[in-house]
Amino acid sequence: MDELKVEAQEDRGARAVTEGLGLRADFIMALRFFSRLPTGDSPHQVPDLGRIAMALPLASVAIGIGPVLLLIGGALIGLPAYFAAALAVAAMVIASGAMAEDALADAADGLFGGHTIERRLEIMKDSRHGTYGVAALCLFVLLRVTGLGAVAAINPLAAGAIWLSASIAGRSAVLWLAVALPPVRKDGASATAGRVPGRSFAVGAVFAVVLVFLLAGPVVGLLGPGVAVIAALVMIMGWTALCRRMIGGQTGDLIGALGALVEIAVLTALLGFV
Repeated sequence: MDELKVEAQEDRGARAVTEGLGLRADFIMALRFFSRLPTGDSPHQVPDLGRIAMALPLASVAIGIGPVLLLIGGALIGLPAYFAAALAVAAMVIASGAMAEDALADAADGLFGGHTIERRLEIMKDSRHGTYGVAALCLFVLLRVTGLGAVAAINPLAAGAIWLSASIAGRSAVLWLAVALPPVRKDGASATAGRVPGRSFAVGAVFAVVLVFLLAGPVVGLLGPGVAVIAALVMIMGWTALCRRMIGGQTGDLIGALGALVEIAVLTALLGFV
């Protein structure tokens, strides 16, 4: 009887492991890591960036679709375009838990407010924001609102398509730092989630690029997404080099900040073709 109980427990454990794998589980893990959206009552798993990478483009669609529809709907029912854009950006901040905004502010304070690696890391860990952080945060919000508002005043559907494209690209790009650079802190969120295998990142990146072309291509032409991908690559390589030189690795703040920077880079490139 005891042996039967042990076998039954092992079977349940094996089923639990199996149920915790697959695209659905990875999708839920990505949502829990990058958003505050409800994900049901399935057991919580320790974040694994390798698994998250491949599901992140799809999770980015789920995170961004609500704010994008708010932008489009607000403009179509007659709200002033810039007001609709501000509401939509606020909704995105809520859906994402202000992850990119907080990371960008912390990264700006740390990288440009400290003179040594130790001091930069200390500043980034401080929850308070300084001048660099506040300036970076304000500019990030301002660029999104003005860029989206200007397009929404002319074509709300185009504004929604290019924003969702930029959001997908930015969120997928962040994981490159976890491929290229080691975590600086041994107890940080990025260290806990682990390094990202190059293959997993590549699969997610290809999926993200395909979505950018499918969403933005119909409203800006195929050249627009191509230029946007190049802009994203330049931003990724530049930020990676800066983090390597000033920190010697990556942290959760530096990863999140890259998402904000790539989103703006892609949005800027696409706006040039509207």
